[in-house]
Amino acid sequence: MRVSLHRATLTYGGGLVLHTAASGRVAGLDALYLRLERDGLVAVGEVRLNIAYLNGLPAETVLAEAVEVVGRLDFRAGAAALLAATPAPVAQASAPVRTLIDSALHDLAAKQVDLPLAVFLGAPAEAQIAHATNQTLFVSADDTFVEQAEAYVARGFRDLKVRIGAGDFADDLRRIGRLRARFGDTVKLAADANGAWGEAAALANLEALARHGLAYVEQPMAPGDWQALDRLARATPVPIMLDESVKGLDDVERIVQANNGLMAHLKLVKLGGIAPTLAAARRLHTAKVPFMIGQMNEGGLATAAALHATVAARPRFAELYGADGLVDDPAAGLAYAEGRVAAPSAPGLGLRFDASRAHLIREFS
Repeated sequence: MRVSLHRATLTYGGGLVLHTAASGRVAGLDALYLRLERDGLVAVGEVRLNIAYLNGLPAETVLAEAVEVVGRLDFRAGAAALLAATPAPVAQASAPVRTLIDSALHDLAAKQVDLPLAVFLGAPAEAQIAHATNQTLFVSADDTFVEQAEAYVARGFRDLKVRIGAGDFADDLRRIGRLRARFGDTVKLAADANGAWGEAAALANLEALARHGLAYVEQPMAPGDWQALDRLARATPVPIMLDESVKGLDDVERIVQANNGLMAHLKLVKLGGIAPTLAAARRLHTAKVPFMIGQMNEGGLATAAALHATVAARPRFAELYGADGLVDDPAAGLAYAEGRVAAPSAPGLGLRFDASRAHLIREFS
């Protein structure tokens, strides 16, 4: 077994600038890759490092932890065995490091039995590795905002999520109104406040947004105060989906037990990988709680991992736009068109990682 860590900075073309209430402006994606090579098979997992605005972990802290944890693992046990019984160093690691290792092991395990990962995870053998996805409109000037929306709709994407909460709410309301006026009911609209509001402001803003027929508003309040979220969920005229509040299976169980209409946004990088994300999806399915499988803005391999999990889990909503428009991804191959993202129907994640387009961090014997 050959094991190595690699790092790359990924950027978008077309003038796309990532800007949310939580992150501020983001110049690019700092991606970390775990590459495993065994018996002629190459498997790779990916995680994004520069998401401290989500998890409070600086990129260099996560990188150092990944080097330490990967260096302690004995990969000779095999991918299936390591997935079946999580080694202590992995179980005790942060969610991003767990996600990195979990994704690489799933890629390898599926390749070893010559199956696309979604099929390995339980999807029908004939399943296409494709799914509908939304697209996100980031904070930007009005003209740029409308131009981006027009471009997405022209490409067949009619599920749009608007980032709000970074400035004056009146501006947010005006921009969403422009979208509804321009596209009418031909598009599904949602919004994401990234926890920007307090309880009173959240309720008032949700009441104002209700006239635009939003499918949901994501994370209107900061995570932490579950009682306030319960009050808001019972009073709101707009469905609420929680994202930053959902950091583990305990949070999923809180939503299930609350039974108050809250929905959940599941992300591999928050929950610690594919396995816990599917466990959360099964719990929500059983409880008949609608949920989304989504991602941060991430590269092709991380997006493909979320896509395969989505094909296997069948959520009501999906957010898989993360790799759309990247110009320097070392794992290209995802296709975005007609409102969908598709991966090649090949074993594992289906993408080839070009290590020459990333920086080698460490090789492990």
